Amino acid sequence: MGWFSIIFIIVVGILLMILDFLVIPGGVVAIIGVLGLVAGVAAAFIQYGPLAGFLTLLVTAVFTIGCFVLMMRTKTWRKLQLNTRIDSKMNEFDPQKVHVGMQGKAISRLAPMGTGEFDGAVVEVSSPQDFIEVDTEIEITRIEGGKVFVKPIN
Repeated sequence: MGWFSIIFIIVVGILLMILDFLVIPGGVVAIIGVLGLVAGVAAAFIQYGPLAGFLTLLVTAVFTIGCFVLMMRTKTWRKLQLNTRIDSKMNEFDPQKVHVGMQGKAISRLAPMGTGEFDGAVVEVSSPQDFIEVDTEIEITRIEGGKVFVKPIN
C-alpha cells in the first residue's frame, strides 16, 4: 500500500465525517469515516514505521480539525439551512360556513384524504370508509379539531 492509498483512505474518512455532520445525521457514516482515518494512520505506521506514522497522525489530526473549524466558521450552515417560514395552519376554515350535515362535492380524489368544496369553501377532508372519486357529492359527517370527515351521498 503506497502513500496515495493511505492519503485516499484518510481523505475519504474525513469526507464521510463531514457528510455525516452536514447531510446524513445518525452517526453510522461518521463511524465509518473515523474507521477510515484509523485505517489510514495504521497503514502508515505498518508500512513506513513510527516516524511516518506519527507524522501521518499529526497531519491527519490538523487537517481534520482544520476542516471542521473552517466548516463552522464560514457560513456553511446558512447556505444549508431552510429559511422559509410557514405561516399557514393546517386546514383553516370558518366553522360558521362549514358544519356537520353540509353537502358539497369532492374536487380531488379522496383516498382517503382529499379536498372538498362546500358553498365555495375549499376544505381538506377525509373519508374513513371509502375512496371517493372527483365530482362525487359528499356530506360532512363530523368535525374533530381541524379534521373534517365526509361520506358520499348515494
